[in-house]
Amino acid sequence: MTTFAKPENALKRAEELINVGQKQNALQALHDLITSRRYRAWQKTLERIMFKYVELCVDMRRGRFAKDGLIQYRIVCQQVNVNSLEEVIKHFMHLSTEKAEQARSQAEALEEALDVDDLEADKRPEDLMLSYVSGEKGKDRSDRELVTPWFKFLWETYRTVLEILRNNSKLEALYAMTAHRAFQFCKQYKRTTEFRRLCEIIRNHLSNLNKYRDQRDRPDLSAPESLQLYLDTRFEQLKIATELELWQEAFRSVEDIHGLMCMVKKTPKSSLMVVYYAKLTEIFWISSSHLYHAYAWLKLFTLQKSFNKNLSQKDLQLIASSVVLAALSVPPYTHRRGSSHLELQNEKERNLRMANLIGFNLDPKVDGGEVLSRSNILSELVLKGVLSCATQEVKDLYHLLEHEFLPLDLASKIQPLLVKISKLGGKLSSASSVHEVQLSQYAPALEKLATLRLLQQVSRVYQTLKIESLSQMIPFFDFPVVEKISVDAVKHNFIAMKVDHIKGVVLFGNLGLESDGFQDHLTVFAGSLDKARTLIYPPVKKASKLGEMLPGLADLVDKEHKRLLARKSIIEKRKEEQELLLLEMERNAELKRRKQQQIAEEEEKKRLASEVEKRKNQMILEEIRDKELEQAKALLEDVGKQRKKKIKKSFLDGLEVELSRQHHDGDLKEKNRLARMLENKTIFQGNVVHRRQSEFDRLREERERQIQQMLQARRQERDAIRKKIFYVQTEEEKQRKLLEEEEARKREEAERQRKIEEERRAKLDEIAEKQRQRERELEEKERQRREALLEPDRWSSSRQDDRTSQPSDRWRSDDRKPSFGAGGGSKSTWSSSRVPPRGGGSAR
Repeated sequence: MTTFAKPENALKRAEELINVGQKQNALQALHDLITSRRYRAWQKTLERIMFKYVELCVDMRRGRFAKDGLIQYRIVCQQVNVNSLEEVIKHFMHLSTEKAEQARSQAEALEEALDVDDLEADKRPEDLMLSYVSGEKGKDRSDRELVTPWFKFLWETYRTVLEILRNNSKLEALYAMTAHRAFQFCKQYKRTTEFRRLCEIIRNHLSNLNKYRDQRDRPDLSAPESLQLYLDTRFEQLKIATELELWQEAFRSVEDIHGLMCMVKKTPKSSLMVVYYAKLTEIFWISSSHLYHAYAWLKLFTLQKSFNKNLSQKDLQLIASSVVLAALSVPPYTHRRGSSHLELQNEKERNLRMANLIGFNLDPKVDGGEVLSRSNILSELVLKGVLSCATQEVKDLYHLLEHEFLPLDLASKIQPLLVKISKLGGKLSSASSVHEVQLSQYAPALEKLATLRLLQQVSRVYQTLKIESLSQMIPFFDFPVVEKISVDAVKHNFIAMKVDHIKGVVLFGNLGLESDGFQDHLTVFAGSLDKARTLIYPPVKKASKLGEMLPGLADLVDKEHKRLLARKSIIEKRKEEQELLLLEMERNAELKRRKQQQIAEEEEKKRLASEVEKRKNQMILEEIRDKELEQAKALLEDVGKQRKKKIKKSFLDGLEVELSRQHHDGDLKEKNRLARMLENKTIFQGNVVHRRQSEFDRLREERERQIQQMLQARRQERDAIRKKIFYVQTEEEKQRKLLEEEEARKREEAERQRKIEEERRAKLDEIAEKQRQRERELEEKERQRREALLEPDRWSSSRQDDRTSQPSDRWRSDDRKPSFGAGGGSKSTWSSSRVPPRGGGSAR
């Protein structure tokens, strides 16, 4: 990297290298100087260096070098001298345009030379191979190699300048001018691909402007000047898009303009709104959106009539006729029949979006198709007096199509009117913002409408009509076209008809399975059969445990609902905590970056001050050295002269001594004569010194004033940074307090939930204990019941044993009686002393 003591030295070195043909080295030397951190203070020499630098970049087509240099120069002079940056950029674009024009003028066939789809795309390998194999040496190849690179470089120039000037309040006028020149470039050379990229670039710049609102030197769109510049750029974009017939890009440009108006909540001037609605009419007509086309014409007519006082009666009549014909061109039926729910929702959103673009603020809950419709706009034309302003032919056509019932003569009366209307139109006067109106564009749509009206009226009179007769009644189209029109009308339930080509007739009215009642006959039939099957074979009701589950089902649903709500709140809190954490990280990173930037600026300031001091000391030393050299040279010259005089005197004779005395006397007289002017010389010297001293004082005061201004600006910047830091710390303290309160609330909530849970568990334990107690009581009762049932059996068995053991046991003593088990000790003893009666039955 080459270093120079002064910027002037780099400029001289670059010129020397250019003179010997080393432009690349000259460009690199200037690039090293511009990107160096040593020369960050603006001075006039840097501007001259930048002029030479961009000239070299253009000559060598080095767009990347130009971009780097302009970015560095913007940093240098943005806060000091923005006009210098503007001059350099204008010079850069002027040189690029001039070179491209020179290359274009050298090519004879511009279309062939510019037969490139994309200026940013490189040559394909197959193209290179084909050019080498075919041996293309003629003019076409030379034109392509000469013109296309310069136009690529010009396009790159526009992109570079727009990127450098974007979102800067001090450079927004130059940004708008560059965008306009880029639009004109795309228009002049039919560069559709580059135009789309240019629109996307400008759209991204505005998006970033809204995204980063704390950016330094950010344009304020609420300011009238800034808003006007942005609107002018968007309207120029809309004009060029329509002229290039890029209708999708034109529609996006309309959305950009509408978004800009909604963003600042201000309506542009009426002259701009006229252009806005005029372009909307073209876009909607090309996209076959006839209803929105008609509403855009209505808005345009209202603006022209209200704000354009210089509009002639003829021009107003033509515009009103266009409005009426546009409304009549809208199909008399909607395309919603048979649409799915998703399609209807999309259509509703589309209607709402289009209504907002046209200027109708609709309620989202209301269907836009019910507000913006053909019948409503025709009613508005009558109420607002638009129909009364139209030509007589248009009025007659309106009454024939909308109010008359002439099934046999409708087409014959409409056809001459359409011929007259097609001849109307042309260019309007200069007072109108609409340059041209052509009513002939509505003729095909009106012929189709006349055909539909005739079919509709004929269907009310006839049930059967020959195809030949119907073809004679409709002179606009052949019968296959009429048949195609009728199919679309039948599909959307506008008319009911059927064409029988075998019999050569057209049938009108409900036509069996094709009517509405039988379109879904299979579905209805299946539903009826299912109902009949249900009545004949009712479904078997299975016993379920739903009745047992119902008492606890409500509690279960309630618990599940509460759990889901708690989970949702936890997720939302976690999201909020993550957002706060990210915000805090961003703030910390911003503070760190600002601290580093401040440290770097202070170091740069110290370095600049030390360099200035070093340069001053170096200059003083150089001046001292120069003076010492001059004095030494003077002393050497004096010594030489004295030696020569001594040598000469040694050879002098007495005639010569006398001459020396005479010369000495003459010198004394001359000295006395000049001594009289000593006072004047002193005065003149004092005046010169005083003037130079005053100039020096003035320059020093100016320099001190500039230094004070810079210090004041830095001081204000530091105050602003301190305020921002205080604000950030205050916000962080608030967030910390909120977090602490939230944590305390969470702890209280957790404690409350814990107590509730403990109470619930205690109640559940109590309920469980009661349940176990009841179960034990039931078990005890069951055991007693069983013992009561078993007691008679014991009695009968003991009596039987007494009968069998009576003869033998009767003579035994008590100590020799047999044992009857654990259950019959005392009872058997008691029963042995009794003698049951003969024939006595058991208790069983």
